[in-house]
Amino acid sequence: MVNDKSKDDGGWGKLIRDIVVILLLVLGIHSCVAKPFYIPSDSMMPVLRNGDRLIVSKYPYGWSYSSVSFHLAPKIEGRLFGKLPERGDIVVLEHPVTRIDYIKRVIGLPGDTIQLRNGELSINGKPVKREVQPMLSIPVDPNLPGPDSSLFRFVTRDASGKEALELPIVRETLPGGATFDTIDMGPGYTTDNYGPVTVPADHVFLMGDNRDGSADSRVDTNQKGLGGAVPFDAIAGRAEIISFSTDGTAEWYNPLSWFNALRSGRAGTDLRPERQGN
Repeated sequence: MVNDKSKDDGGWGKLIRDIVVILLLVLGIHSCVAKPFYIPSDSMMPVLRNGDRLIVSKYPYGWSYSSVSFHLAPKIEGRLFGKLPERGDIVVLEHPVTRIDYIKRVIGLPGDTIQLRNGELSINGKPVKREVQPMLSIPVDPNLPGPDSSLFRFVTRDASGKEALELPIVRETLPGGATFDTIDMGPGYTTDNYGPVTVPADHVFLMGDNRDGSADSRVDTNQKGLGGAVPFDAIAGRAEIISFSTDGTAEWYNPLSWFNALRSGRAGTDLRPERQGN
């Protein structure tokens, strides 16, 4: 009788090699090309909502230690084929202390002087254009407002009696023409007054669109903020598009609920800001 043990060993060995190759391929794509990202909070409202799933591209700014997925790379200086973001880009980054993934908008570039007075943003001594928009109504669901959200005070009921968020919106236009909507919850927040500070070389200044509910460059690291401008090397990629969004009602054991939990109208949303003059 022929002993098939060698064949079996070869079969298992090939299977293990194939799995390793697949894992390395996935890690390579995840680290160098694009990765999914989940929005866990309301800090980037109204553009991004808790429960949104995004596609984040890794290559627009080149690659650094932060590009490697799952925080596997040690923190080292330098960036391969580095290219600074544009003001208004939404970026994913590693927190400079905790290395947790954050998502914020680029407001200031190296050399920019950033200042806020009573919630009004100035860049290089010039007030950023602000236009008050009509109140934005968004249905409340189990994912919105998110945990520890600052937006619960805006929960009301619409004409049909359903709960909704009625949000005060201010549209900003940055130098260079990037325009996007922010939430301004009014006076009295510590982040309404900040600076002036000048962004150091090879750093970027980041803020959340929910201006009074975001732990960003205006907030100390001991309060979960970024503690000022962050090194360019900490930027992992650029948010490109919403792939899908869920309202928090999905149950893992009920596949039908996965489809029922999808929010309509969110998939395919382009996250690159409009740029006036383009």
